[in-house]
Amino acid sequence: MLFNSYIFIFCFLPLTFLVFLALAHYARPRAALGWLVLASLFFYGWWNPRYLALIALSMAFNFGCGQLLTSRRRSRAVLTLGVAVNLGVLGWFKYANWFVEGWNEVTSSSVFLAPIALPLAISFFTFQQIAYLVDTWRHETEEHQPFDYALFVTFFPQLIAGPIVHHREVLPQFLRPETFHPHAIRIAAGITFFAMGLCKKVVFADRVAEFVQPAFDAVARGQVLNTLEAWMASWCFGVQVYFDFSGYSDMAIGLALMFGITLPINFHSPLRATSIVEFWRRWHMTLGRFLREYVYIPLGGNRKGQARRYLNLWITMVLLGLWHGAGWTYVAFGAVHGVYLAGNHAWQLLRRRWGLPGAGTTGSRVLARAVTMLAVTFAWPVFQAADLGDSWSVVRSMATFGGSGWSTRFAEDPADAVLFVAFVTAWVWILPNTHQLFGKYLPRLPQHPNDPLPQRWSWLAWRPTPAWAVITAGLTLLGVLHLTRIQEFFYFQF
Repeated sequence: MLFNSYIFIFCFLPLTFLVFLALAHYARPRAALGWLVLASLFFYGWWNPRYLALIALSMAFNFGCGQLLTSRRRSRAVLTLGVAVNLGVLGWFKYANWFVEGWNEVTSSSVFLAPIALPLAISFFTFQQIAYLVDTWRHETEEHQPFDYALFVTFFPQLIAGPIVHHREVLPQFLRPETFHPHAIRIAAGITFFAMGLCKKVVFADRVAEFVQPAFDAVARGQVLNTLEAWMASWCFGVQVYFDFSGYSDMAIGLALMFGITLPINFHSPLRATSIVEFWRRWHMTLGRFLREYVYIPLGGNRKGQARRYLNLWITMVLLGLWHGAGWTYVAFGAVHGVYLAGNHAWQLLRRRWGLPGAGTTGSRVLARAVTMLAVTFAWPVFQAADLGDSWSVVRSMATFGGSGWSTRFAEDPADAVLFVAFVTAWVWILPNTHQLFGKYLPRLPQHPNDPLPQRWSWLAWRPTPAWAVITAGLTLLGVLHLTRIQEFFYFQF
């Protein structure tokens, strides 16, 4: 079930919310939580009911491993088994066909494996449960109730595409008495957060996508883009993915807030980053946190010298790319950003050694942001193109200077397209992000960025006022009116 669908907005959400409140008030908190588990499983099974068995087995297995890790002191064997099984299941569904195809190409074999459908959200709930096992092994969390564990995994706002949450930061919130008492300001803030995310998706992301797909489809047919078309297509793709995924994350945070739960921030204005390091600290922050805590640091992090640090960064980013899908384009995307990160850290080391100034002035920050965005945009075709040949075609067009103008084959009105892209670019570069607007009305988790709303934008701050009620109603209406052509969220495929 999609957040940006009539069935979710007008049926599932109000029914789930009202029954939750009724059970919390007239029955018991456990009954309300039980309803959330059932509603979340229905939400997941709406897409394909047969995968309910998969997620149920996954939860049962990981909860059982967690119980063994709790009862035995730091049992590495149980942890190793749990992580291996999780990765094995993920690998089978996500990478088996790709591996067989690659094996056949390399060895000229004819091994046949029927196409394996990718279960919805398997990457997200697998990583979330791996984090739970590691945290339990480290004695950072404990869970003795299978019912509570099921809620941790299946809570519908974050089930499909994150944020990837830790057991210790979410489950205690479900057990607080105040969670079961409706709070008008909290609910109003959640509705506004959801409406903003909905508009990000259907007004911005889906509109920009109309300029992206025709360009990459043309490349797949063997056509060559000129330089302007290649840069525009690549930049538009980055903007599309940002608004699509940050819109989903905002909707998830808003939905959870309505139920009294605070989810971690997943995006923090990454397109305003002044370095590649900062970009990845701001983009898909919960995935970055997972890879840092459970891959990069266990590999040795920066504790074994600079050369090993750069290798660890590169390995981590290759795994990040591979997490997104089975294909050499994803591997190449991660490898490119691994080189970027290693180069960025090496430059910072040399800058400090040579006594060169950092990006302290406004001019230097603008220059640093421009260089960072050029590097990020240059790598997007590797992620989006159908194969490495197509991505190389776009990158080659970006690196050379041939032709000019944006053809009508990519937009019926190129001038209108350029103006719209310029508008959304100015939006992400200038305006405050969603969570900055809410200030004290958005409960903060410890890892949330401490970046208050700049004083010059204080008049935009969200408040529980009639004016903001009108704005929220307008945003909701605008989002609903754009549901005439419902498109999946980009990260649903991962």
